[in-house]
Amino acid sequence: MTPPADHPALPPSKIGVLLVNLGTPDEARAPAVKRYLAEFLSDRRVVEIPPIAWQPILRGIILNTRPKKSAHAYGQVWTDEGSPLAAVTRAQAAALAGSFGPDVLVDWGMRYGNPSIASRLDALKAAGCERILVAPLYPQYCAATTATANDKAFAHLATLRWQPALRTLPPYYDDPAYIQALKDSVEESLARLEFVPDAIVVSFHGMPKRTLELGDPYHCHCQKTARLLSDAMGRELIVAFQSRFGRAEWLGPATDTTLATLPGKGVRKVAIVAPGFSADCVETLEELAIRGRESFEGAGGTHFAYLPCLNDTPGGIQMLQTLLRRELAGWLASA
Repeated sequence: MTPPADHPALPPSKIGVLLVNLGTPDEARAPAVKRYLAEFLSDRRVVEIPPIAWQPILRGIILNTRPKKSAHAYGQVWTDEGSPLAAVTRAQAAALAGSFGPDVLVDWGMRYGNPSIASRLDALKAAGCERILVAPLYPQYCAATTATANDKAFAHLATLRWQPALRTLPPYYDDPAYIQALKDSVEESLARLEFVPDAIVVSFHGMPKRTLELGDPYHCHCQKTARLLSDAMGRELIVAFQSRFGRAEWLGPATDTTLATLPGKGVRKVAIVAPGFSADCVETLEELAIRGRESFEGAGGTHFAYLPCLNDTPGGIQMLQTLLRRELAGWLASA
């Protein structure tokens, strides 16, 4: 039906895909890191201590001491395109553009920092997207990652009079496309090394042990990913958890401790990969590739290699196309 002549112009109906990752400061400088950490560490999904007890610690101690140290870490991996996480996520969105037809727009946003989830949802809606697939790029579900990204999207929808329809990407920790992409990526990286590792460590981001006891499936998802990857590669893998913070007991064994003890067990050559990260970031490029090497070689290791994430490699993009196309089923047919 043709609208009346005086009807406001409406853009053609489209579908949006919003890739979401954790976030990053705008600069590798302490003030920018402080703003980022203030938002990140104030999230009740991330720190489950009552605000009345936590905020004085955060504002009085952590935000006055940690930003300088974290800024140094970011500075060691910062690129001309900004933080590695932002650069890779941007590249993933660009690589996926056009993958699902001309009526599907692919964008990207961050849970903390810029570009925000709310701003990119608004941009997709303004471009005519009446249906949007929000895709948190976390293979293993965790309330502090997957859930908080979805929370932010839902909270923004609550402010809109005209809401787009919304879907979310489920965790894909055991998806055959993901496991195959990991296997191919790890084996390709291993083939480029000038040594044969005695062991391969798979390092996942840590979480307080309490989250497992409260029912968060994250630990189980990580273990299953590692087991399936081990089966696919036909070799044993060592599972560890990185990025401990604070005094609480965290999931273990700890990655830094694991790397420091391996040489004493006769493992002098090691490769490490972080399958829980969809894109390389400060936790992989600084914590693992730089500080992990220091821990391993300082304990007597002779050969160390960090194997990159899937990032925007052809295999990684093909995997994302498979997952996203599946979640867009029905919508694509009616687009």
